[in-house]
Amino acid sequence: MAALILLERLSPLERAVFVLREVFAFDFPAIASAVGRSQSACRQLAVRARRHMAAERPRFEADRAERDELAERFFCALREGDVEGLRELLAADAQMVGDGGGKTPQLARAVSGAGNTARLLASVVPALVRVEVTLEPREINGQPGAIFRDRDGRVLTAWTLDVLDGQIQAIRSVTNPDKLAHLGPVADAWALSREASRARRTPH
Repeated sequence: MAALILLERLSPLERAVFVLREVFAFDFPAIASAVGRSQSACRQLAVRARRHMAAERPRFEADRAERDELAERFFCALREGDVEGLRELLAADAQMVGDGGGKTPQLARAVSGAGNTARLLASVVPALVRVEVTLEPREINGQPGAIFRDRDGRVLTAWTLDVLDGQIQAIRSVTNPDKLAHLGPVADAWALSREASRARRTPH
């Protein structure tokens, strides 16, 4: 997911050349033919794209054991709706970013700041837990994360945590069913959202 975000920051030509070269291993004559540019121009585009990707790529330096322990504490606080516990684990400028692809309920925009993010998480996730959504911790794309499943085991969302300097810098949530299908049957996110909303209004 982080790589996709970085790719979006490239120009369309840089992105095309980078993907054809780095992902599909096309040679430069084929790339030049595909994008309608000279081989020399394509080589320059490839160099520039690699430079941009390297410059923007997050440096995840957290020790694996420390990182996993941090993730465990985060998901525990998440289940409990512990605002202060969550806030302690989040960087001051932490972000929550969702990708629903316009097909599922999601945050209207990215939420930023430890306090805002902690309050949002503490209001939403415990309600999901009350309607029998489970969190399955798992490493995703080399980072700690979790798969959320409904009561029937269908996939609701996948989260990854960007960890740096002992704090969570970003939480990335994918609910777009097209990007979750490879994990198994996908849950009805709209129905679960309505059920969770009712759960939030109902006293424990």
